[in-house]
Amino acid sequence: MASIKLKGDTSGELTIQAPSVAGTNTLDLPASSGTLLTTTGNGSQLTGLPNSYAGTKNRIINGNMAINQRGSGALENGFLVDRFSIGSSQASKGSATVQTADVPAKFTSALKYTSSTAYSVLATDYFFVTQKIEGNNIADLNWGTSNAQTITLSFWVKSSLTGTFGGALRNSAFNYNYPYTYTISSADTWEKKSVTITGPTSGTWLTNNGTGIDVWFSLGMGTTYSDTAGAWTTTVGLGSATGATSVVGTSGATWLVTGVQLEVGTTATDFENLQYTTQLQLCQRYYYATSSAFIAATATTLCYNLQFPVTMRATPTETHSYVGVVNDVYNIITAATPTFVPNGNFPINTGMKFAYDFDAGLTAGQPYQTDFTFSAEL
Repeated sequence: MASIKLKGDTSGELTIQAPSVAGTNTLDLPASSGTLLTTTGNGSQLTGLPNSYAGTKNRIINGNMAINQRGSGALENGFLVDRFSIGSSQASKGSATVQTADVPAKFTSALKYTSSTAYSVLATDYFFVTQKIEGNNIADLNWGTSNAQTITLSFWVKSSLTGTFGGALRNSAFNYNYPYTYTISSADTWEKKSVTITGPTSGTWLTNNGTGIDVWFSLGMGTTYSDTAGAWTTTVGLGSATGATSVVGTSGATWLVTGVQLEVGTTATDFENLQYTTQLQLCQRYYYATSSAFIAATATTLCYNLQFPVTMRATPTETHSYVGVVNDVYNIITAATPTFVPNGNFPINTGMKFAYDFDAGLTAGQPYQTDFTFSAEL
């Protein structure tokens, strides 16, 4: 059986040493002979434990693209899989879909972008995939202070193109940015990439329920929003590095990504796989979809009690529809679909009882149903 070695010194520092060979032990520790944990007056740091003991190290939510509450279909702008959105300054230049047939080992889904034309980006054009990380989830990084922590962004990527690609990390005001690059060496081949970024000691980085870090992957970026890679800059609104490959510049070009992870440290570790329910609940803080049935109180009023599965990030924007028709409900008995508008009593971020008013058309005491969505996205 491999053993765990405790090592102390006169400075008061205590370390846990990994076994020199793999063996059967409580934590199933890796064979590394390296330091696993160091405790000092400033706290503890885990440096070598297996992924299953690391906790929620990944600040990206749904990095494996497994949660998709909005359903399938091609999308040019807006949210596709949960927490990842697509943006573009010009219409009909490409769109994104969810792919499950061709993904890296240990993954089941990927986001796929396909260009529809060979488009030469203008100076103020932008095409991108992004996730905005809530400030509450990056508060411990201490960005904007002398104690700012270094992070590593890693991801699996595949493209029909090769070359140097780009992206950027930005604050909520878009006035503190870090353009980065990565290289795709082989066309149509999944490759893992990582970018290590020294934490910024300046700039304003929110640590509340606003946007803490905005992580961008460029699909084509104009010169207005591009700058030299590898350094923090106050140039406003950057989304990529100068000279990066433009996916929308080649007709029919594809770009796929999954396994996105942003973690503290200088090394990209294995992707942190969370249980499906845990990851779903993390996503539901920002978007929640449900189909519900309720009883008509009168010919003009529906009342409904709602409790969200988790507290949403902020008071959500509510929509409801039946079979894609906004503001429709469905009478389960008669199949009637009266149209209505809400009376303005919207739910708060933890859920509440609310009512809908109709001009007419309900049958008191009969059951109705509709599909609700609640969005508190950043």
